[in-house]
Amino acid sequence: MARPLVDVDAVKAPAFCLADELSPFSSDWHVHRKHQLLYSARGALHLEVERAQWLLPPQRAAWLRAGTRHRVHASQPVSLRTVYLAPGLVPRPPEGECRVFVLEPLARELLLYSTRWGPERPRKEALADSFFGTLARLLSEWTSEARDWRLPRARTPELERAMAFTLEHLGEPISFEDAARAARLSGRTLARRFEEEARTTWRRFLHDARMLRAMELLAEEGARVTQTAYAVGYESLAAFTHAFHAFCGERPRDFRQRVARGVELRGEGAPAPRRERVR
Repeated sequence: MARPLVDVDAVKAPAFCLADELSPFSSDWHVHRKHQLLYSARGALHLEVERAQWLLPPQRAAWLRAGTRHRVHASQPVSLRTVYLAPGLVPRPPEGECRVFVLEPLARELLLYSTRWGPERPRKEALADSFFGTLARLLSEWTSEARDWRLPRARTPELERAMAFTLEHLGEPISFEDAARAARLSGRTLARRFEEEARTTWRRFLHDARMLRAMELLAEEGARVTQTAYAVGYESLAAFTHAFHAFCGERPRDFRQRVARGVELRGEGAPAPRRERVR
């Protein structure tokens, strides 16, 4: 039987971690009064805020400022590790409502170890308070080199239709004219909508979406680089490898191997994660 969702804002402890093993899911739009560190140790997450959306495969985490409206979904099983921090614990919070960053080994191990203290922990506990206080102070360093691996979100139904059509056909040889027809707009009007609403072009949106989808596929168990290239619309493995390297700084094969190693790393002595339903 599924457990009820944890009411994060009702937990009295100033900091804690939620851990769960989830099948594909989709949350509603919601906010928290605590800051949030969102991380998937296995499987890729999609994170959306008002004006942008990100993909979070293993080795990447997101900082969400308290009060940020967001939603999360996953199309594959995921191992969530989410740390919540009362605003008073973070003396210098990272700028902006959301920052996505590469999770270095130390940061990953700290997040995995934080599952020791779930929402049922005492409100005051010296060791837990010291641990989460250290983690909070490290946030500014971890997020200092945040990567802009994001896709914009639409503000009008027409642009939303164009984006949705593009995302649904990443593996096909679609054209700008196809997206314009899906949006029921002229090509000139759609180009202006992308520029004004999304601060990008349709072609850049398509390219970035294909790269993010490739990251998601490569994070799956048993992923193959050649099949991934075809799945995101590339007929040439060399062209895909070049585009992927330019986008994220490493070859697809290296990314896949690194993510696979990261999934296996649990940290010696770290306790098994508690199984909780999370938001």
